[in-house]
Amino acid sequence: MNYFELYEIPIGFSPNQEVIKQKFYALSKMYHPDFYINESQEKQDEVLELSTLNNKAFQVLKDDQKRLHYILQLKSQLVEGENYSLPQDFLMEMMEVNEALMELEFDSDLLKLGALKNQISDIENSLNSDLKVLTSSFDNVDGVEQENTLKAIKDIYYRNKYLHRIKENLNRF
Repeated sequence: MNYFELYEIPIGFSPNQEVIKQKFYALSKMYHPDFYINESQEKQDEVLELSTLNNKAFQVLKDDQKRLHYILQLKSQLVEGENYSLPQDFLMEMMEVNEALMELEFDSDLLKLGALKNQISDIENSLNSDLKVLTSSFDNVDGVEQENTLKAIKDIYYRNKYLHRIKENLNRF
């Protein structure tokens, strides 16, 4: 059972957070281990498993990034060990950013650092803007269109991961 099924909501990138919170509290009460203390060990284990599932579901569904990752996994877009290839133009842009970072390691320049931070911020904002459009449209399409939307979301997901590593390097300065 996936987290969306557990909470009886459709798979989507922008679920109603109030519904998620209400469902979490309802399931927390229903599957609280203390209510099953006099039950068989098998029943206690089952309730503990459901309680744990509820907690994990809540943690994922309330967090945009975790939910994004979860949906991509659920829809078989993220495969463990996959060697995803980012588009060449993005890699070229990141190569320029990495070269600027290396230059800053040898020659600290606050103006260049500020410009690089702004450039990375602009790239991140653009990616997040595109991601917002795609995740919003996901619920309104189906079939092949939904599959194509998921692939585009996956691409942005990997670009953001790459950008996150660069930001970590940038934070060293």
